[in-house]
Amino acid sequence: MTAYLYIAAGGALGSIGRYWMAGLVDSRFNSDFPWGTLTVNILGSFVIGVLAGMDSLSQQGRLFLMVGLCGGFTTFSAFSQQTLNLIRDGLLLRAGSNILLSVMLCLLATWLGMLLVQRPA
Repeated sequence: MTAYLYIAAGGALGSIGRYWMAGLVDSRFNSDFPWGTLTVNILGSFVIGVLAGMDSLSQQGRLFLMVGLCGGFTTFSAFSQQTLNLIRDGLLLRAGSNILLSVMLCLLATWLGMLLVQRPA
């Protein structure tokens, strides 16, 4: 049960951080490109990479920071770490498949979800 509390606390802070950071960046650029989301994804990927490389981080610290904070901030960070681990382990076909499937299927799922709730014109 304690593990869930660490994850929940980190996730809450990460989600608030994502909302704030993306809004801050997007307010600086008047563009149709999602600069805020891109910034959050890059930053979250960097942070989870730093945390994954820290051998001294406790299990509770990993749950709070990696699963909770980074997971709430951006799920792209987890995707990036897992893909990098596959590459590091020499599983290049799996890494490539993860990249292609994640991008294609998530885009498809987003499109289908949007279609599901949109009213016909």
